[in-house]
Amino acid sequence: MDLVNQLTVGNKALSYSESQSTFVEGSVNAAEQANSIEFASKIATVVGLFKGEFPDLRVDLKPWANDRETRDLVDPDSIDLGFHFPGVSRLFRCRSLLVQIRLHPDPDTEERRVIGLEVAGFDHRGKQWTLSTIDNWSFAGSVSPDPTCGERLKQCCRQTLALFADPAP
Repeated sequence: MDLVNQLTVGNKALSYSESQSTFVEGSVNAAEQANSIEFASKIATVVGLFKGEFPDLRVDLKPWANDRETRDLVDPDSIDLGFHFPGVSRLFRCRSLLVQIRLHPDPDTEERRVIGLEVAGFDHRGKQWTLSTIDNWSFAGSVSPDPTCGERLKQCCRQTLALFADPAP
C-alpha cells in the first residue's frame, strides 16, 4: 500500500492512499482538522483534485514543523495542505505549494464553513507568490506562475470551494 499521510477521525486512524485518492484505516494522527469521516473524505477529494491536475505533486497533510513556535502560529480555522514538486517547477516558479482552506464558524449552525483558499508558492528563498480566493483571485508576489498553470490552479480552487459548499449527503 502506498501510504503518504495519516490522520485520526474520532477514534479511527486513517491513512491517505495515493493510488486510491482516499483515506484508508491506518495508525497515526497527521491532520487535526479532519474531525469526521465526511470532512476527511473532502480533504482526500481535495488532494485528489490537485494531484489529478498536477500528477507530479507529493502531498503533505502536516506541512508545519511540530515545534511550539510553529504550533502557536498555525491557524485553527484552516485546513493546511502542502504539495511538493519533484524539483523546482519552472512553470509554477516554486518548489512547494501551501494550500490553506480557510474556515469560519457559522453563527446559526455552529458548523465551520469554508470562506476561501489561500495558496502560496515557496522555493529555497521563501514565499514567491500568493493567490487568495477571498480577495481578488489574482497572483501577488515577486513572481507568478505561468498563466496556463495559474488558471489550472484557480480551477482546483474553484472545485475545492464547490466541494465544501455542498452539504453532506
